[in-house]
Amino acid sequence: MMNPIRILGLDPGLRRTGWGIVAIDGARLIHVAHGVVAPRDTLAFPQRLLALFDGISEIIALHAPHEAAIEETFMTANGQSTLKLGHARAAAMLAPAKAGLPVAEYAAKVVKKAVVGTGGADKAQVAFMIARLLPSAGSPTADAADALAVAVTHAHARTARNFGRAA
Repeated sequence: MMNPIRILGLDPGLRRTGWGIVAIDGARLIHVAHGVVAPRDTLAFPQRLLALFDGISEIIALHAPHEAAIEETFMTANGQSTLKLGHARAAAMLAPAKAGLPVAEYAAKVVKKAVVGTGGADKAQVAFMIARLLPSAGSPTADAADALAVAVTHAHARTARNFGRAA
């Protein structure tokens, strides 16, 4: 019997980056932990990015995930907002990459379809399904629920993608 594989899911944002960790034990999904990294709004932009990187690095050191998955950036009408979100996403991706973890990327529609069954699901529907799939997670914030959804999506997709070590 193999040890469970822990997956870190990330839902990047400059103000709030959700994170969630699930473990795969055979066909079972187990909630490990979740939360939000929220840099202070008063910090300068580079320091906010550093706070995201440091916060995720601490989570990786504490929970020792084997793999990571992150939600892709969606394009907004405001190019400046999209660019800032891209910076936050980069900071979030660098932490697992620096720790030597493989990092998978998933479009928001793919995550919603995997967890809810439709790519057009809203945040409340995602949170509802995460509470059903991972009852020990309780009622996580929307950001943490989205991150757990990314981790769950990766848990289901990783074997089809031949990602990392076999479950």
